[in-house]
Parts: sequence; C-alpha cells; structure tokens
Amino acid sequence: MPQIDRYKNRSVNIEFVAVEDFSNLPYPGRFTLILVTSGTMSGILNEHPISIVAPGVLCLAEDDDIQVIEKHNVAAQSFSFHLEFLNTITLSETQGYFPTGPRIQTGLSLFQRDHLYFGVPRVTEKAYPHLFEWFFVLGTEVQAQSDTRWVCRIKKYLIQILGLLEDLNRNSERSSVDLALEYIHANYLRKISLEDLTNCAHLNRVTLNKLFQERCGNTAIGYLLSYRLKVACDLLTHTGMKLNEIARATGFEYDTYFIKQFKAKKGISPTKYRTISRKFATTQ
Repeated sequence: MPQIDRYKNRSVNIEFVAVEDFSNLPYPGRFTLILVTSGTMSGILNEHPISIVAPGVLCLAEDDDIQVIEKHNVAAQSFSFHLEFLNTITLSETQGYFPTGPRIQTGLSLFQRDHLYFGVPRVTEKAYPHLFEWFFVLGTEVQAQSDTRWVCRIKKYLIQILGLLEDLNRNSERSSVDLALEYIHANYLRKISLEDLTNCAHLNRVTLNKLFQERCGNTAIGYLLSYRLKVACDLLTHTGMKLNEIARATGFEYDTYFIKQFKAKKGISPTKYRTISRKFATTQ
C-alpha cells in the first residue's frame, strides 16, 4: 500500500517488503525490484523460462505474468514503485512554472520485455554488496522516514540501483575496460584513484587509458568525472537534493569543487541546469 509521508501529509506510491515470498507478484500498478539474497528459484515469466541463483535480481512490470515453479532456500526482499513515483517533485520556486514534471528514465529498459535479459539482469559479485546496501537503505527509509528528505534519498538510491543494473547488462562479455567500468559504476560516490582502476582491470595506466579512449572517448579518470556528472544531472532534475548533498552523493569531496567541475564540463551552473532540464523534460 502507499506510504503516508508524515512530514508533508501526502501519499508516496512505494512499498518495501522485507521478506518477499513471491505469492502476490506482480504488484498491481507498480514496477517491482526483487533482490534475491540466497537460494535458487526457477519459473516462467511471460512464457519464457527464468532461473535465478543468488545473488540475483528480478525486475517485474505490472502486467507481467510470472509463475514460480521451484524455490530452494530462497530469501528475498522487494521494492515496488508506481510510475508516478518517477515524476520529479515540484519545488516551491517552480510551482506554477511547469505544467507537469519530468520523469526519471534511468533503468526503465529493465522492465521492457524486448530486453536481452528479460527481467533477470546480470548481477556480479562486485556489484552485489552495493545493491544489498542500497536495498537496505530503501527499506530503512520507507520504515523510518527519518526526516523531511526521506523521499529524495529513496529516489537517489533507486536511481543508483537502476543505473547500476542497466550498466551491468549493456554487454554480456566483460573485457578489462568492462571491469573498470563496473568498478566506477558501483563506487563512483567514493574516492577512486587511477591505481584503483588499473588494479581492477589488471592493466597498466597507459594501456588502460588507451583502451578507455577507444571505448569511451576519454581517459579512465575523465570517464569517472563524466559519469559522476551524469548521475548529478539525474539528481538535479529528479530530486530536491541540495547541491552539497548531490556533491557528496556523486563522489565530490566539496560542493565548491563539484560546482567548478560542473560549470567547466556543462557550461552552466548546476542550479541553472536544474531549471533548464526540468523545463526541457516537461516538453518531451
């Protein structure tokens, strides 16, 4: 059922189930992410056989048809959200300016049934601890509503989860660059050095940067910066987080450095980008 925001007297169309038994899936009118933390299961999703060996994730849309055929020692938790939850909140200073709000697009391919992995995205050993941590935060915030910005934090972690799963599944074969990209996508909010990336990819810095240039058009650290700014753009558009909160959430030690890098790469300030991006997204 929807959560009642005790701070703002509104309904928030999300739900977290700490012990998911798969008996009521899919939930009506919602997208659902199920994190399988232990055990194995098999079933039929829209007439296609699926199998999950923990750790794994199952992505379900509201009109999916799923039959669980077999479960063995399965432990799972789920987070479900209505599409309305993907709409950007309206800030007081923009009320009346935009007729409708832009919508989060990150990760929606995971619920499209022409997708290669058909509802069961690939989860790696390195990515799993991050997914587990982020799911834990989702569940904690749904239950605790720790302060007035609890919904913003849930959106932030949902963007991280969906973005990581989407990035993991763009290529089924992992090269050395894939290993480094996976490390960046899972750890970008922490301090990352070039040495961290070379150790992860098992390459020297010259070779790693050469392969990054060929694959991504940028050096490894240059790609890290661009990825952090990409996530920051999502947070600017789709949440009401303050600039210092976004800076910390995207791996910038200081908000002044974040603003400087944002202006240098995007040509405008984060605040101006927020206004323009919301206006642009509304017209799409």
